[in-house]
Amino acid sequence: MITLKSPREIAGMAHSGAILAGVHQMLRGKLHVGMDTWDIETMVDDYITAHDAIASEKGVDGYKYATCISINDEVAHAVPRKGLKLQNHDLLKVDLCVNWHGYQSDSAWSYVIGESTPEIDHLMHVAHEALYRGIAQAQVGNRIGDIGNAIEGWIETENHMGDVRELIGHGIGPSVHELPDVEAYGLPHTGMRLREGMVITIEPMVNLGTWELATKYMPDGWEYYTSADHTLSAQYEHTLAITKNGPKILTSQDPEFDQQYLLTPAELDFTDL
Repeated sequence: MITLKSPREIAGMAHSGAILAGVHQMLRGKLHVGMDTWDIETMVDDYITAHDAIASEKGVDGYKYATCISINDEVAHAVPRKGLKLQNHDLLKVDLCVNWHGYQSDSAWSYVIGESTPEIDHLMHVAHEALYRGIAQAQVGNRIGDIGNAIEGWIETENHMGDVRELIGHGIGPSVHELPDVEAYGLPHTGMRLREGMVITIEPMVNLGTWELATKYMPDGWEYYTSADHTLSAQYEHTLAITKNGPKILTSQDPEFDQQYLLTPAELDFTDL
C-alpha cells in the first residue's frame, strides 16, 4: 500500500529527519583513524535516545543494531563490529532510520577516514551528485523512471561507474519500508506517477567498477553485500516529500546547500506534534 501523507505528517517526518541529520552532523566531528565501529553504533544509538526517538533499524527483518556500517567494497547492510577499527583511506557508509513519535526517516551518508585520495573524492562526488539529480526529478506528475534515469545517466554514461540495481529506495512512513520501489536506474516517462503527499527515499549506491553485487554473510548469518569486483562503493540517501512546490528534503544536513528543497517554517509549524 502507498500512503499519502498530510502536511502535518510530513512536518512530523521532518522533525524525525532533523534528529537523523543531527546524527550525521555529530559523526563528522568524531570519526577518526583507529575508531572502533562499535563506538559509532553506541554513539548513534545514544544520540537518538537522547532526542526522544527510537533507532528503527532495530527489529527490521531481525536486525539487531541502530546502524548499518559498511566499509570500502561493502555496499550496504553490513553491521557494526566490535574490534573492527577504521583505517586511513577507509570509505565508510553509515545508514540509519529514526522513529520520532511514530514518524519515520531514513538517510545514509559516506565518509572518508583520515586522508582521502583523488579516486575516493571523485567517487563520493559522483554518488552525492547522483542523489541530487534524482531529487530534482521528484516532481508531482513525473514518474519513478525519471528519477532512476537521471541517476543512471550521470553514474554510468557520464562517469562510467557502476549504478547498483539490486538495492533500491522506497516509500517510508508509517513503516520504514513501503511502496513504491524507487530504483536508481530506469527509463524516462515510465513507472509509477509521483503524487503529492508521497514520501520516498532516494539512495543511489555507486561502485567504482561493476554495478553487480556479491552476497556475503556475517558470522551470525546476517546477509550483506559487496561490489562483485571488490571495488570501492559510496552511498548517499535522503528522505523527501513530494509536494506541489517540488521535492522537500526531510533529512537535510546543510540548510544552505538544500535551501530550494526545504519546507518553510510555516509548513513545519504544527503545535500538536
